[in-house]
Amino acid sequence: MIAYAIRRILLMVPTLLAIMVVNFFIVQAAPGGPVEQMISKLAGNEVSATQRVTGGAGELAPGAAPSAADSSGGSRYRGSRGLDPAFIKELEKQYGFDKPPFERFLLMMKNYLTFDFGNSFFRDRRVVDLILDKLPVSISIGLWTTLIVYLVSIPLGIRKAVRDGSRFDVWTSGVIIVGNAVPGFLFAVLLIVLFAGGSYLSIFPLRGLTSDNWASLDWPHRALDYFWHMALPIAALIIGGFATLTMLTKNSFLDEINKQYVLTARAKGLTERRVLYGHVFRNAMLLVVAGFPAAFIGILFTGSLLIEVIFSLDGLGLLGFEAAINRDYPIMFGTLYVFTLIGLVLKLVSDLTYMMIDPRIDFERRAA
Repeated sequence: MIAYAIRRILLMVPTLLAIMVVNFFIVQAAPGGPVEQMISKLAGNEVSATQRVTGGAGELAPGAAPSAADSSGGSRYRGSRGLDPAFIKELEKQYGFDKPPFERFLLMMKNYLTFDFGNSFFRDRRVVDLILDKLPVSISIGLWTTLIVYLVSIPLGIRKAVRDGSRFDVWTSGVIIVGNAVPGFLFAVLLIVLFAGGSYLSIFPLRGLTSDNWASLDWPHRALDYFWHMALPIAALIIGGFATLTMLTKNSFLDEINKQYVLTARAKGLTERRVLYGHVFRNAMLLVVAGFPAAFIGILFTGSLLIEVIFSLDGLGLLGFEAAINRDYPIMFGTLYVFTLIGLVLKLVSDLTYMMIDPRIDFERRAA
């Protein structure tokens, strides 16, 4: 197992590099980069030709402006007409675009090896600090949502497999299908209308992860306040998460229940509980365990994006969305690097968990 884990860790390096290369050059080819974003903000302003970039990213020297008489019609940036070419060069230098793309990529990856993601172009803060500030919000949403989905879906899927074809199986399948058909963001809006001061009740708060006076509360009331704020966002996320896992659990158990070793165990006089949880459970849960990293990553980095926006939760999803809109490349590539690395590590953890649950699985022998 140790040798297999070492090989997988070594394979993470080219995988991570390939993902970063593809995304880097796709983003570089897209129009509307940070220089164009800054030029568009300056459009229509009168600035002097002696202007230069000072202070934080995107901040201009007070009173400085390009000469309206100067024309940069030959510039490759849209909207730069009338701006001093020297000022455009200063902007490129400020954002690192004075170097060729390949050189910029090598420099970026060299810094990323030490988790130095640089400073945000438009927030004037270190990207690491921004990620650390937003990470607890996204982790809270992802962990609680994944935990609740697994705690409900696995027992429900086992129950449906045991009572396959019964009235319980039919009506729960109907409820699951309806829940899966409702988009999470649409259900979030419905929850706001019903329970967060929309048109009916005003039971739950609409914004933030905690109340303004959270720091002054004692620990029991802090916990209650936290779960009070998390109730609606988590409910909106889990509504569609039950279907896949529940049906996966049910089908896995049905497949194992119909195998010969189960009939043999029953013929030996073992109780149904012993057969189900002593023999079937270990084999049937392999597929469920394998899906955990994908489910967690999906909830943490993808599914929570719109939920964070709707409920004004300042997490990684909202941070990445705003960075993409503003072409804030350090945040975009920094978060991509972190997300990809976490995903690769969780995939390795999933495979190692496979081997611990069922010793018959030997990835090392398959690799050989």
